Formats: sequence, structure tokens, C-alpha cells
Amino acid sequence: MKPFRNKFIRKTMWLSLPALLLAGLSCSTASAQDPAMAIPVIDTAVPIIVNTVKPKPNGMAKFDGFVMNATTAQITVKAKGNDMAVRTFALAPVAATKMQQTIDKGGYQYGDKVTVMYDPNSLQAVKIKGKASKSL
Repeated sequence: MKPFRNKFIRKTMWLSLPALLLAGLSCSTASAQDPAMAIPVIDTAVPIIVNTVKPKPNGMAKFDGFVMNATTAQITVKAKGNDMAVRTFALAPVAATKMQQTIDKGGYQYGDKVTVMYDPNSLQAVKIKGKASKSL
């Protein structure tokens, strides 16, 4: 059985040799593409403007939400429609004195609805509108 296997292997090698030579001669060598011959790519995608941000005339932005924590130095507010959007605003001196007066009356409690008017550059709350909870 061994001589048969050897003969078979020799015959297949001799038959495949011309195919290998033909394949080797027909393949071209790999080379980098010439930049002068490259096809230019034209960018036709134009950005689509969905909504532009218009600056407020008085420079203030507003944030509606529910109070999570309020002190004389800062207020943390959770957005109305998005429970994951939580923002903390430092209070401007004018708002801090107003907040102290509100805290003396009972202050804002967790869940009170407020609107914070703030400076978008410094993120300082200038005015807070909302009804504070009754004191306990």
C-alpha cells in the first residue's frame, strides 16, 4: 500500500507544478498606489442644522425642574422631563441673600418645583422662582 501512496503523491505534484508556475507568472507585484493617479474624493455631505441656539437678550438662561437640595451657597435641581439631568448652580450674592430669607421661612424641600434663572457662562443662579414648602 505504501508504493501506491508514493506514486499518487508524485503524480499530483507533477500535475500541479504547471498550475503553480502559471499562477506565479500571472500575478503582479504589490506596490503602493501613486498619489497622482488616485481618484479625488469629493465631500458632498453638508451638515444639516436642526435647531440653532439663540442667545437671550438679557444673557440669562433658565432651567425648570425639581429641587433635590438647596442651601445658602448652592441649589441642585433635577430636570422636569429628564430624571438623569441634574444640575447644581452656585448662588450669586443677590440670590444667596434671597435664599437665606427663604430658608428662614422653611426653605425649599426635595421635590419642590422651581425655575432657576442663571448666567450660562459662570453657571451662577441669579434668580430662583418657585413656591417653597411649608415649614415643618
